[in-house]
Amino acid sequence: MSAAVGGFFRRLIAPIQRTFRYKLLALSLAPILLATPVGLAVVLHWGGQFAYEQLYIKVNTDLSVAHDVFLRLRQDYLDRLGRLAESYALRTALERGDAAAIESRLAELRGSAGFSYLRVLEAGAPAASGSPLLARAHAGAPASGVEIFAAGALRQYGLAEGVRLPLVATPRAVPRARRVEDRGMLIRAVYPVRERGGAVVALLDGGVLLNRNFAFVDAIRDLVYGPGSLREGSIGTVTVFLDDVRISTNVPLKAGERALGTRVSREVREQVLGRGENWIDRAFVVNDWYISAYEPIFDVAGERVGMLYAGYLEAPYRAFLWQAAAVLLALALGFVALSAALVVRGAKSIFRPVEAMARVVEATGRGEDVHIGELDSQDEIGTLAREFDAMLHLLQRQHRQISAAADELEHKVDERTAELRRKNEDLQRSIHLLRQTRKQLVMAEKLAALGELTAGVAHEINNPTAVILGNLDVIRAELGGRGDCVRGEIELIDEQIYRIRDIVNNLLQYARPEQYAGYLEEVDVNRLVERTGKLVGHLAGRAGIPVELDCRAVNPVRINPQELQQVLVNLLVNAIHAVDDAGGEVFVSTCDWEDCGVLIRVADNGCGIPAERLDRIFDPFYSTKGQGEGTGLGLSISYGLVRRYGGNLSVESQPGKGSVFSVALLREPVLLDDEAALSEQFVSAASGRSNERPIDWPADVAAAAERGVDA
Repeated sequence: MSAAVGGFFRRLIAPIQRTFRYKLLALSLAPILLATPVGLAVVLHWGGQFAYEQLYIKVNTDLSVAHDVFLRLRQDYLDRLGRLAESYALRTALERGDAAAIESRLAELRGSAGFSYLRVLEAGAPAASGSPLLARAHAGAPASGVEIFAAGALRQYGLAEGVRLPLVATPRAVPRARRVEDRGMLIRAVYPVRERGGAVVALLDGGVLLNRNFAFVDAIRDLVYGPGSLREGSIGTVTVFLDDVRISTNVPLKAGERALGTRVSREVREQVLGRGENWIDRAFVVNDWYISAYEPIFDVAGERVGMLYAGYLEAPYRAFLWQAAAVLLALALGFVALSAALVVRGAKSIFRPVEAMARVVEATGRGEDVHIGELDSQDEIGTLAREFDAMLHLLQRQHRQISAAADELEHKVDERTAELRRKNEDLQRSIHLLRQTRKQLVMAEKLAALGELTAGVAHEINNPTAVILGNLDVIRAELGGRGDCVRGEIELIDEQIYRIRDIVNNLLQYARPEQYAGYLEEVDVNRLVERTGKLVGHLAGRAGIPVELDCRAVNPVRINPQELQQVLVNLLVNAIHAVDDAGGEVFVSTCDWEDCGVLIRVADNGCGIPAERLDRIFDPFYSTKGQGEGTGLGLSISYGLVRRYGGNLSVESQPGKGSVFSVALLREPVLLDDEAALSEQFVSAASGRSNERPIDWPADVAAAAERGVDA
């Protein structure tokens, strides 16, 4: 969410960041656009707080007036009892014991003062009375206060009728299990009647029931909220609570019905009844918000038994505040609009020359020949624009001169670069040819040294073998028929001597191939590869390794087929030995050189050959196999056989991925004594003229398998 809001604001201010006009207008309007809302918010906040503070002060005053009226009414009831108690008529009636006269006086006062009950009690023990007011009056002190009568006491006094009040479910009130309020709250006044000697002979006991006493709360309301004291549409209300239940109120529940039995909200109850503190604030009263004031009502024992409430409807004042806010907002918007119009009008004389310069700069960047021209502005910005236009003329002229010089320089640089590129390519070809030639010369030197050694060894071995053969003939002649018992041993010696001669001849043939070149014939390389695959098929099948063939060569080559087959057998056997049993494969492919001959490749995905061993792979008696698993002559002899006919045998390998052996054969063999010339011929034929694709192991093997090539 925060990232989306940040992106929105960035897009919003992007035009301001790119345009001088908007920057200037933003800087000019920013104080107005920022100060006006802030000032408006401060005024609205302060005004709202001040208005509500005045409302709270008024409702607090209203509660004080209601409290004074409540106390004055209590005192008034006590004063009326006092006037009756001090009257001559009552005293005389009490002295004579005239009950009818006493009741007449009581009925008269009950009707005029509005007492709910009024009686004369004989002076008795205070403990028996059960009321602190009676005890104080018996002691000679008049007293009045609030008392709570239970349902039984109300029946004794004849006041139970109409007191029972069902509780109404009220929003925000504290839940309670009680469903009916049957107690009564009374203002009770007790006045002692004294004889002429000063002794208390009787008590006047009167009470005013506050439950459903609408005249009582309406009288207080009329005194507190007289005409013109509230805003039009608002209503003043006064309520007497027994505990948290409205027992007498002029708060409307609905039209024509008072909210009797409803209860006060939790917040007010906890503060007023719970902590004994006054409430001066907004409060939810029955079904709407009122500016309210509550105070606890204490009984004669000093216990909190109810609340006295005064308040008035908040809605008209709230509506007035919103109207005032709307007027202020309209004035602020009008002020901002007028200020913005003046700022925009004044800023045009500044940003027009600047925008003209900006358009010229952008057009110049696109390569257009544009100028500012005449301007009406005569201030510093106009002077700057005219000087800028003159400088632009000068820069354009210099730019044309620099562009012409740069074009000439670029042309010369391109010529020198092309020449250097050609020389570099020639140098790379020469270096490659030199490296190949050096490798061939090193191999030729090794073979020459081996040939000299082999010729000497063969000469030294042939002489003893000839002597042994001659002596064997002499032995057979001398023994005659007696030699039948050892004929088998003698024949075995002959066989081993001839084997020694064959080994010596093979060594001489390897060391001096030009003296032992076999017969040549035109060979179809593809058929030879297929026959060779069948020769090693048993070895591959035993190891569970497939041999895939991809034969595409068309050109025939002239070569000794037995010797070429010996080379291929050697390479295939090495490849089979190199691959792993699990997932190993061997891939053989043939393809044409355009005008040179044929290229045969034998690839495997075996263990590969480390880089440090690749330079010695064709050395005689060097083997990459384990100890006792090879003589090290297979690759060196194969290399010699291929080189004998002007071809080449090379290897590419990567440890862990496999090896690729490439056999390059010319269409017509070239038997050269000069190894360097032979190497140069092979390199020149191979470079840039082969149409064969490179082996991408194992992609080529997978492609061959999809084509259904059968090994």
